[in-house]
Amino acid sequence: MVDRIGRRDFLKLAALGGGAVFASRLSGFAAAAQRPGVPAGDDFFFVQLSDVHWGFEGPPNPDAKGTLRKAVAAVNGLARQPDFVMFTGDLTHTTDDPKERRQRLAEFREIVSGLKAKPVRFMPGEHDAALDRGEAYREFFGDTHYVFDHKGVHFIVLDNVSDPAAQIGDAQLQWLANDLERLPNDASIVVFTHRPLFDLYPQWDWATRDGAQAVDLLLRHPNVTVFYGHIHQAHHHTTGHIEHHAAKSLMFPLPAPGSQPKRAPLPWDPAQPYRGLGWRTVEASAPDARYSLAEFPVSEG
Repeated sequence: MVDRIGRRDFLKLAALGGGAVFASRLSGFAAAAQRPGVPAGDDFFFVQLSDVHWGFEGPPNPDAKGTLRKAVAAVNGLARQPDFVMFTGDLTHTTDDPKERRQRLAEFREIVSGLKAKPVRFMPGEHDAALDRGEAYREFFGDTHYVFDHKGVHFIVLDNVSDPAAQIGDAQLQWLANDLERLPNDASIVVFTHRPLFDLYPQWDWATRDGAQAVDLLLRHPNVTVFYGHIHQAHHHTTGHIEHHAAKSLMFPLPAPGSQPKRAPLPWDPAQPYRGLGWRTVEASAPDARYSLAEFPVSEG
C-alpha cells in the first residue's frame, strides 16, 4: 500500500502533522474481509488530522493561519486519494463568545471543504463543545457521536468532550453497549475519541472520567483499535488487547505527560520550524494484525 500511494506523498503529510491509517493493518480486518459482501483484498486507507485549533494566535505557531490550508493541499496532492478523512476534534480554539465560536467553525468548514477526498468526517474536541455542550458544533457538523461502516470495518465515534466534566455519560454508554451487542464478536472495530479513554494524566485533563466503562465494553471484542487526539503528540498505550494511538496536532505540540509544571505549548523554534509536529503511518503484517508504527519528524519542505 505504501508503494502504491508513494513515499513522497507521505513525506508531504509529514511536514504538516497528518497521518495515514491503513485498513489492512487494523486488528480484525483480515477476518472482516472474509465476510459476504466484502470483496477479498479490498484494502483502503484514511487520513486522520487532529487538533487544528482554528482561531488560535500566538508565538507557539507563527503559521497559525496557514497550516490547515497546507494540510488540505498536501492531502489533495496524494497520488491516490484516501477513502475518507477524519478530524479528531478541536477543530477550533476556545472562545467565550458564541458568535465568534460559530464564525471559527464556519471558517474551518469552508477551508476543509476544499479536500478532494470524500467523505470528510468530524468530531468535536472540548475547545469546540465544552462551553455550550456541543450546540454550535451540531449546527455545523451534526451529531457528536455516531457510527459508520466501511469495507468491513465498523467505526464508532464517541463524544467525551461535550460534557464539561469530561464524561461520556450513561446515555451514550448505553448507546455504545447497544451498538456493540449487534456486532459479530470478531468484528473489526475502530473507535475515534478526542480525549484518551484511559487515565493518561488526569491532572492535565488527559483522561475520560468514565472512560473505563467504555473500555470494559470494548474489551469484550478482540479486534478493537482506538485513535484519538487532544494531547498533541504521538503516544501509544494498551489496555488489555486494545491499542490506543494519539495523533499529533496541526497547531502546536504539547509536552510529555507530567514533564513540566503546566500544560503549556512547546515554544516555536525558528531553527526547527514545526518541531514536535509530525505524522505517522500505521501498518501491520496480516494475518497476525500486528502494528508497525512509523513516526516521522516535520520538515520545512
